[in-house]
Amino acid sequence: MRFIANDYEPKEIIKIIREWSEETQEEFSKHINRSKDTIQSYELGRAKISLDKFLELAKSQKIKITIEKIK
Repeated sequence: MRFIANDYEPKEIIKIIREWSEETQEEFSKHINRSKDTIQSYELGRAKISLDKFLELAKSQKIKITIEKIK
């Protein structure tokens, strides 16, 4: 699957990644060594994920991050 991240808010991107994993917030949190409350906070937009943690998350979920300059 593919989507353009620029079209989404950060909280939506985290939720999409979790939904792709087909895991509940609790299952997902255990898989990436975060608390369920942290995942919920990301998805509700109450907390922001750092770039380091986001890249770690993407790697653990086998998601490729591509940066492309718009012409």
